[in-house]
Amino acid sequence: MNVEETIGVGAPRIPQQRGEQLLDAAVRYAEERHWDVFAGTWLEADEGRERCSCGEPDCPAPGAHPARPDWANQATGSAVAARRMWARQPAASVLLPTGRTFDALDVPETAGCLALARMERMDIQLGPITCTPYRRMLFFVLPGGALKVGELARKLGWHPSSLDLIARGEGDYVVAPPTRMGARGSVQWARQPTAANRWLPDAEELVSALAYACGRDAADARRR
Repeated sequence: MNVEETIGVGAPRIPQQRGEQLLDAAVRYAEERHWDVFAGTWLEADEGRERCSCGEPDCPAPGAHPARPDWANQATGSAVAARRMWARQPAASVLLPTGRTFDALDVPETAGCLALARMERMDIQLGPITCTPYRRMLFFVLPGGALKVGELARKLGWHPSSLDLIARGEGDYVVAPPTRMGARGSVQWARQPTAANRWLPDAEELVSALAYACGRDAADARRR
């Protein structure tokens, strides 16, 4: 699966159009899912190119990271507060803190697609899943799941440090659609939030398939 999208660089209208979509998305997450949201950095036009509002020329996540160190205190589940937040900066990225209403298991896209196919065959009930233009997939699970991943992987015979499986829990965040991450493209839903997946799975239900897929992905990479 390749979810990168081609977006023109330096087009002055992009931030405004993107900002309108971001406001709608942030409000919807707060109202419909009761997720906390907070506004991050954004992309700014600079001599025909785009750069992150943080000002770092080599920003590793342009336009898609917290804009201030106290971001955790700024996160809100209020749609009214979210509207105020994006009214101040309509182009700000939509970020969701983990460790509150959900955690996220972050894996390479190739491993995520393999695990997703396996879990669908096993009829595992999944929550929302995002794909990033950096070719990562993030599986939403119940809060507290991030703390279990290491021990669960060990019980399955995997050494956690050998797996490209990042558990995002308290003190971390994920980038939400339709946030655009530099020129690479936008974060997208592989599985959108719906009424059917309001109840999230426990990390324990997903780790076996994800760990196997990450291990296989790493083995394939070593053979290449």
